[in-house]
Amino acid sequence: MGSVHDLDVMKEAMDVLEKFGVSYEARVVSAHRTPDFMAEFAKNAEREFDVIIAGAGGAAHLPGMTASHTVLPVIGVPVPTKHLGGLDSLLSIVQMPRGVPVATVAIGNAANAAYLALRILGIKYPEIRERVRRFMEEVRDEVLKSSLIKRF
Repeated sequence: MGSVHDLDVMKEAMDVLEKFGVSYEARVVSAHRTPDFMAEFAKNAEREFDVIIAGAGGAAHLPGMTASHTVLPVIGVPVPTKHLGGLDSLLSIVQMPRGVPVATVAIGNAANAAYLALRILGIKYPEIRERVRRFMEEVRDEVLKSSLIKRF
């Protein structure tokens, strides 16, 4: 995340990953305040990680700058901001130049970033793919159970 202030939003991703038993590392890496550290982290990330979830608010350069330094998939989480509600963050993340892709989820929806990361990880790890499949079945079953609200 770009700032410790983003932790409230990014905690949702951590909770999902923990629920699925997937290890992760959470850290503050600022594209603006620690650019050299951010570049080194991204350049070396593939040694330890398979996917990066990067949350940032405002100018929100962290996801894109991270993607420019790694071949790993990067998922951007636009963090809501005080003045523009996160629209600034969203536009900063989705407007990447050709060749530097960043998958982007809805403003403040770090949980969906984690669910997308799990699906990406499921390509390589069948046990994660099966956990995601079971989760999807559980969600489906919950909706089907509640599909009839009232009958006259």
